[in-house]
Amino acid sequence: MLMLISHIKQAIRTTLQQGKVRRFAVLLWCTLLLYERPLSAQWALMRNDADSAVRKGIHYIYNLQFDSAEVEFRTVQSLYPSHPVGYFLDAMVDWWRIATNLRDKRTDEMFLAKTDRVIRLCDSLLAINENDIVGLFFKGGIIGYRGRYYFTRKEWIRAFSDGKQGLDIVLKCWEQAPGNKDVLLGIGLYHYFAAVIPEQYPVVKALLFTLPQGDKEAGLSELKLAAQQARYAAVEAKVGLLEIYYGIERNYAEAFNIAVDLFSRYPQNAWIHAYMARCCVQLGNSIKAEDEWRTILARCIEKQTGYDNLKAREAMFYIGVYAMNRRDYETALKYFYKCDEFCRMMDETPSGWMIMLNLRIGNIYDAQNKRDDAIKQYNKVLAWDDYFNSHKYAKQFKERPFGK
Repeated sequence: MLMLISHIKQAIRTTLQQGKVRRFAVLLWCTLLLYERPLSAQWALMRNDADSAVRKGIHYIYNLQFDSAEVEFRTVQSLYPSHPVGYFLDAMVDWWRIATNLRDKRTDEMFLAKTDRVIRLCDSLLAINENDIVGLFFKGGIIGYRGRYYFTRKEWIRAFSDGKQGLDIVLKCWEQAPGNKDVLLGIGLYHYFAAVIPEQYPVVKALLFTLPQGDKEAGLSELKLAAQQARYAAVEAKVGLLEIYYGIERNYAEAFNIAVDLFSRYPQNAWIHAYMARCCVQLGNSIKAEDEWRTILARCIEKQTGYDNLKAREAMFYIGVYAMNRRDYETALKYFYKCDEFCRMMDETPSGWMIMLNLRIGNIYDAQNKRDDAIKQYNKVLAWDDYFNSHKYAKQFKERPFGK
């Protein structure tokens, strides 16, 4: 452990000495979600009552109980009207509303207005003392979240601009509080995504050619340490690791373990729930996967927070797949038809879900000896974009019926 901490300190000293890293905007700040870098110092101004409200509110955010979170953060604002924490957290509620449904832009203007309010409050503290840890921390944090927002909206220049400002500030915070485990969330994300983003996003790579390379293994180690020992950032470090292990590393067993742990603590979080179900799919646990997707679909029908049409579509697809695997073709078609209806309602052009489910509908028609109908499905797939070798399979099934 001591060797790891020593390595982290040396890595940060190196990046501080390399002025170029200050331009490494989006790699850190556009990957943060919640509570990247809380420093012990900025909480010292609050009594236990405010700290309790903060902790309650954080729990409510992760459990997607946004109204309850707002009540707690208004309490913090009333206790400390000149402290940025209550206003910062209130903005985070809106950020999670956006993050859990990126297609819904109704909260965008409110979120941006709240970020401006936090920045103004921080600037008033920094005008008195340019090294004020509270002003630095919350200004860097809120600018970072705004950068991530711009990144999700594909406003690249604004995202990079905010990222540069935010990274400058978080490095200054690190200098004042070295070794703080909560800071390791931001540092770990920097090291990891500095290595992988140039590979994942070619459009970003062109802007990063002069910057130092990252270190995937160091980043993962730092995130794990934050998940184990950070006071405020432990949960968010796990959220980051879940996304990394599932979406990038393809380590579905590790992702599943993290998802189960998080979902046991936040059983109303649709985002975590969907990841847990996806892990079951990838691990071949069909019984649990179908059970979880059915639960997700039921919650979507009940319109529970976070359980939206995107998750309903995904749930219907997988329920249809598992019914098809059991040769319960009528049930499978029922879910596939409904999923297809959602796809047409939600997307201007055929999505990957729509392409793959129509390929499977053709397979079912073949299994039912409805060859003409099957051919129509395969031709339909061939008329759309090639998605995960969909054209290859459609041609194959046209030449030789599915299951023959």
